[in-house]
Amino acid sequence: MSSHQTHSHAATAAPHDHSGHEQHKSNHADHDAHQGKNGEHDEHAGHGTDHSGHEKIFRDRFWISLALSIPVLLYSPSIQRWLGFNMPEFPGSQWVTPIFATIVFIVGGVPFIKMAVPEIRKRKPGMMTLITLAISVAFIYSIAALIIAPDTGFFWELVLLIDVMLLGHWLEMRSIRQASGALNELAKLMPDQAELILPDGSAKVVSTADLKTGDVVLVRPGASIPADGEVVEGGSGVNESMITGESRPVKKGPGDKVIAGAINGQGSLRVKVTATGDETALAGIMRLVEQAQASKSDTQVLADKAAGWLFYIAVAAAVFTAIFWTIGYGFSVEVISRVATVLVIACPHALGLAVPLVVAISTSKAATNGILVRDRLALENARDANAVIFDKTGTLTKGEQGVVGIATAEDWNENDALALAAAIEGDSEHIIAQAIREAAQERSLTPPAITDFEAIKGRGVHALDNGKDVWMGGPRLLELLELRPSTELEAFSRMAGSKAQSVVWLVEDGAIAAAFALADVIRPESYEAINRLHKLGIEVAMLTGDSRDVATAVARELGIDTVFAEVLPEDKDKKVAELQAQGKVVMMVGDGVNDAPALTRADIGVAIGGGTDVAIEAADIILVESDPRGVVKIINLSRATRKKMVQNLWWAAGYNIVFIPLAAVSTFITPALGAVFMALSTIIVAINAQTLRNAKLD
Repeated sequence: MSSHQTHSHAATAAPHDHSGHEQHKSNHADHDAHQGKNGEHDEHAGHGTDHSGHEKIFRDRFWISLALSIPVLLYSPSIQRWLGFNMPEFPGSQWVTPIFATIVFIVGGVPFIKMAVPEIRKRKPGMMTLITLAISVAFIYSIAALIIAPDTGFFWELVLLIDVMLLGHWLEMRSIRQASGALNELAKLMPDQAELILPDGSAKVVSTADLKTGDVVLVRPGASIPADGEVVEGGSGVNESMITGESRPVKKGPGDKVIAGAINGQGSLRVKVTATGDETALAGIMRLVEQAQASKSDTQVLADKAAGWLFYIAVAAAVFTAIFWTIGYGFSVEVISRVATVLVIACPHALGLAVPLVVAISTSKAATNGILVRDRLALENARDANAVIFDKTGTLTKGEQGVVGIATAEDWNENDALALAAAIEGDSEHIIAQAIREAAQERSLTPPAITDFEAIKGRGVHALDNGKDVWMGGPRLLELLELRPSTELEAFSRMAGSKAQSVVWLVEDGAIAAAFALADVIRPESYEAINRLHKLGIEVAMLTGDSRDVATAVARELGIDTVFAEVLPEDKDKKVAELQAQGKVVMMVGDGVNDAPALTRADIGVAIGGGTDVAIEAADIILVESDPRGVVKIINLSRATRKKMVQNLWWAAGYNIVFIPLAAVSTFITPALGAVFMALSTIIVAINAQTLRNAKLD
């Protein structure tokens, strides 16, 4: 099965049920389901899915509040005194500051209060509760100060606080929307129209939505492919980079699969539709990206809990501040100002942004590198993987016979021998014949014309090449013809046998011309994948039902550390459990139905692109391409993501650790200045998260 034959699996795969899975996985799944139902995280504006809508709301409220804040600042007695200017007075001018500040509180502050209500109801205080405390204290005191101590209120600080909060939330929304932009880019790949081939051979432009399975469409050079399908006529290079991460165009010809949204190259293609609309691989990728962005990792859950802890810390710090300043200076406006400052400093915007933004960016980066994440916890755990088990057939190997070695007699060269062998095997459907033909095609060889083809039962095949007798077959053919290989060819045969490879012979006019070694072809990418994993300090194991000789030969060729051979399908998950019992964090990579239990048992289950529906449904992460190097990308992405999460959490927490006690005992930090520092912390966290986009995964 080619790597392009099962892209549509990703589109139709249902959310997997990890029955019998490791407990931490099921617990996490339950947590995610609970979050999805109750929307605890989504009730914070901007942490739901409609990022563009929330962004517009906060953007508009910010500009309105900022405009209304200008008269508040200009008519504030404190501002006028500090800057040495006076505004024109008129009847009622003394009410400009409180009235406009009240409007700002309603327009910009009340939304935060509304978002705090669910947190309070669930007794799970967090970001919105802290913001509500800060602005409510500032507003209530300033209103009271109009009666108790005129000109001592800080309406100007209140409006600046709200403006900065709105700006920070707007920036957060915009950052998350930009991080989710990969979905919009994927959606843009789908063309609105397609050229449907009618029964009379003519083409008719129709809406892509009207296409049905079995329709044949014309894809012109440079056009987007409108649906998943199979090429029935034509040839071209197709750019699938936005979907698979493969930067080079992929050659497509009759029988090859194509993906909706991919860009056709210079050739013209006629494609038979196999999936449309929501059933296409592109639609499936978009759904998986959305699922992953909605799910939470352990670090993200920790950040949410930290916001709750910060509430209690902030309240305790505020109480301490009130007592400290009251004992020292008596109850005064300054006490309320200090308390408000502490609460502003404690605002956890940066903490709330630290992990979700990294999650959004890492999920988008994964999708554009051909990695589809179904379980965020699995991606997070990948950084700790110290053992990777590969299924052999179809994962490390292509799962099909191929020519892996050629030896010739002295008066022959490899290309002439291979071309003649391909000609003799031209009409056979045997897997060895197919392997010979494909090897000749890869070298662009033209087989000579042969005649009088006949099969020799149990021995091989015979034909005539320009009147010369030619044969192809295995060892029993040589017995029939009573031929013995030369010393060189005999050594080649023994070497192939030691690697569990099959050998077939080409004979012309009673003399052995060449020997061909065939085996389940190792993917060229497998060598690099194993080498990179070893450089990362990860143990590599191989799991297969093949004989020990075959498995050992492949493992020796690739440099694999541990081999599990002759393993029955029902026992594959036990081998995963064996490594786990040794304290290993195991990643299992497979593609078949019999890999599903092992994929489920592993700490991280990875289905490779050529896999079956069952394997994909059992996996936590899906590699769109059948390229084992994707495993290295998963681990590197996991490590880079974790690094950014930790950096961001320290930025956010460090801000609170430094400024809360400073605000509690010093008059230097005002509420407005605290809000500015909070905004700077948020921006730094956002910029740091964006640098994840530049992380190298290879």
